[in-house]
Amino acid sequence: MGDPIQLKDEGNKHFQAGDIDKAIECYTNAIKVCKDKKVLAVIHRNRSACYLKKENYANAASDASKAIDVDAADIKALYRRCQALEKLGKLDMAFKDVQRCATIEPKNKTFLETLRRLGAEIQAKLKTTFSTDSRVQNMFDILLDEEMEKDKKEKAANNLIVLSREDAGADRIFQNNGVPLLLNMIETGKPEMILSAVRTLSGMCTGHKARAMAIIHMVGIDKMCSIMAVDNEELALATCNFFQCVNDSLTGGDKREYGKEEALVLDAAKDLKTILLSLLEMAASKKVSGHGRDQALNLLSKNVPRKEKREQDNSRTLFTIDHGLKKILKVCGQVPELPDQLPLTENTQLIASVLLNRLYDDLKCDPERDNYRDICDEYIKSKIDPNDMDKTLHAINTISGLLQGPFDVGNALVGHQGIMEMMVALCGSEREVDQMVAVEALIHSSTKMSRATFIITNGVSLLKDIYKKTKNEKIKIRALVGLCKLGSAGGDDYSLRQFAEGSTEKLAKQCRKWLCNPQIDSKTRKWAIEGLAYLTNDADVKDDFVEDEPALKAMFELAKSTDKTIIYAVACTLVNCTNCYDKKEIIPEMVQLAKFSKQHVPEQHPKDKKDFIERRVKRLLKAGVTSALTVMVKADNSILTDQTKEMLSRVFLALSDDARDRGTIVAQGGGKALIPLALEGTDTGKVRASHALAKIAAISNPEIAFPGERVYEVVRPLVSLLHTDRDGMQNYEALRGLTNLAGYSEKLRVKIVKEKALSDIENYMFEEHDQIRQAAVECMCNLVTCKEVQERYLEDGNDKLKLLVLLCGEDDENVQVAAAGALAMLTAVQKKLCTKMTCVTSQWLEILQRLCLHTNLKIQHRGLVIVYNMLNSDDNELAKKLIECEILEILTVIGKAEDNPKRQEPIDVARTCLVKAMDLGLIKPFASPS
Repeated sequence: MGDPIQLKDEGNKHFQAGDIDKAIECYTNAIKVCKDKKVLAVIHRNRSACYLKKENYANAASDASKAIDVDAADIKALYRRCQALEKLGKLDMAFKDVQRCATIEPKNKTFLETLRRLGAEIQAKLKTTFSTDSRVQNMFDILLDEEMEKDKKEKAANNLIVLSREDAGADRIFQNNGVPLLLNMIETGKPEMILSAVRTLSGMCTGHKARAMAIIHMVGIDKMCSIMAVDNEELALATCNFFQCVNDSLTGGDKREYGKEEALVLDAAKDLKTILLSLLEMAASKKVSGHGRDQALNLLSKNVPRKEKREQDNSRTLFTIDHGLKKILKVCGQVPELPDQLPLTENTQLIASVLLNRLYDDLKCDPERDNYRDICDEYIKSKIDPNDMDKTLHAINTISGLLQGPFDVGNALVGHQGIMEMMVALCGSEREVDQMVAVEALIHSSTKMSRATFIITNGVSLLKDIYKKTKNEKIKIRALVGLCKLGSAGGDDYSLRQFAEGSTEKLAKQCRKWLCNPQIDSKTRKWAIEGLAYLTNDADVKDDFVEDEPALKAMFELAKSTDKTIIYAVACTLVNCTNCYDKKEIIPEMVQLAKFSKQHVPEQHPKDKKDFIERRVKRLLKAGVTSALTVMVKADNSILTDQTKEMLSRVFLALSDDARDRGTIVAQGGGKALIPLALEGTDTGKVRASHALAKIAAISNPEIAFPGERVYEVVRPLVSLLHTDRDGMQNYEALRGLTNLAGYSEKLRVKIVKEKALSDIENYMFEEHDQIRQAAVECMCNLVTCKEVQERYLEDGNDKLKLLVLLCGEDDENVQVAAAGALAMLTAVQKKLCTKMTCVTSQWLEILQRLCLHTNLKIQHRGLVIVYNMLNSDDNELAKKLIECEILEILTVIGKAEDNPKRQEPIDVARTCLVKAMDLGLIKPFASPS
């Protein structure tokens, strides 16, 4: 292994050279072979210094202690342990160590200063601790006092919640018997007291694994589940947040280094498993309210599937499928109109469908998917009973839920022998509830074109009969939606209309009529929007709908309501009305070939042309579509799926196409609403939202469009559009948006640099496309005031400055203005660049003269400023070279010109240059003959 003394000396050399890792390696090897206690103490002391440098304070303190064990008066080891303990927050122990150092060397200024500082910090901490402890106790006294005034109780509750969100405050509450006192608040049974207690517990569990585990053991998972089960939306939401905080802390939200204590808090798997099983139990329990069930499903949806598909471990999903898939299917199969059903909200079954879809998407291989399908198949078969119509209805409704979630699984079940026939038979039942469930199932199962064709031949007459005969509006509207969906099976292909001319318009008119009828309940009116979501594939229907302002406003009001299951249908309708779905490019040659081979050729409706689309967009904006979209974006993620986010992003992009409309979008909160869409969702959705953000950022005041700290969140989506796989328009709009942001504040410029946008912007300065090159140069012009950007231009070994100088000689005046502006600012703040500029290209003087003689006053002004910066650069040789060439003549001609308000800026700068040249002694003032 080697000689310990030699290894120690090598470690010392590495430490002095700044190679701390190598030093630690040498000291560690020396410790392994060293037998001499005194030498070992020195090595431990030296390694302690290394750990201090590496900010590994626990190891630094440990090594210093080993040195002190050998020599209690080792002053270096004592001081190093003091430094480490201070960083670990153990101020009292650090104080004792530095006190011993000061006793050994009483005149050492460093020890005396550290002693004074630590003493002051300990006093301040004690003061805070005692005041916090008394405040905590006082708050609990107020909250648990039956006779205390209500407003004082509210204030104490809010203060407790705020205190729990700070780590030190949460610690004081925990240490001061806080959890049992919070349990006392829960036991009062008063909703406002329980709410305060749950929110305080959430704060205490955030980001602290050990405390979170202690709290769930003290309070009990069953207790928290029973609170979430209560029929109180606010309480259910607060308890859901508590479980989320616990989950985050136990699965990586806590970044602390626990050292030896880690063994005590390491294994959270058992608690996480218990929480998961409790939530699955809640999903299918009759004792749980609709709101509680929603939040239990939300928690499962958020925390069970993998966050990233790159992660290998999907064991939580497999466990959930094995222990809870049937429970989730039970929720999907509930028919609220039948007796003895689970309590539900209007959102519950859609949340369950979304969860089913996320679980299925998280499976990695065919055997896992086969197991999922087998469980679903077994469940459906167990529920179908010819002698019990209610059980059969449950099975059909479960299939509806699967069709809205993992469609392939639901579609396979519909294809099983007898299922479709059963749906058709139920449509003819005398019981209204049978008809309603069957019609809904038919609607969901006709998503595939082949299935729709089957139903068109078998079910259209049935749906028409139900529509004509039934007096129940709920069934009537569902039958109508079924007809709407079948009528739109050809999509926007004008030549594939399923029904006779005018039929779809009649169906749409009836849907709009129901939509505008406030007497009908919102759940039934929702189906009218479902119908329009299908029918608006037809351009005639789109045009009629956007002209019907009351119908538009009724749809937007429903979109803002508490029933969030409507969002998808509204988003589909808006995508259709704005034509922002993906369209296949029709190549004329391929059309001719298809006709020749007698293949089907899609046809565009005359009203799907650009001018009609623009008119529809204007009508939607006038009716208040932006405010509806901003509300929809705020919906919970369990309802607002990635597909829905993508559709909303598409609509926003279509609305922001005309620059004149962007002010309206900003005024109604569209700028803020786009940020979450640009950061989360499908890749396509994020790109569309980022593009819409870029369009808004390019021409809006950032302070108004993205108020507060939100403006900094806009940078990353815009930078993502600079990637080479984005199209030219996206690159251009992103550069314009970044240019506007870069001109707004230094903080934003720094943010753009931190997002690593500079290299992309520089690449686009070489772009052949004139407008993209211009946008990139303008963006760089606004960024050059940033210190980090200036340093890049000062670095040797790159052509950044050369490119900027050459761009000043371009024919494009807009590029010249931006490039000359950037060069003028750079040479003003970095005098070294004035000299460097003359070395990067031999054309610099010719380009500078062209700038100073330019007919565009903006360019001329910038050129003259560059000349002044060079004269003022402390490089006398450079100044002399400038004055000896034609530049002096140019300055003289411009400077001698009469004052002219239109040309005053260049004239003033030329005169300043001449004065500077005189100050440098390069020219003499003109003296008139006597």
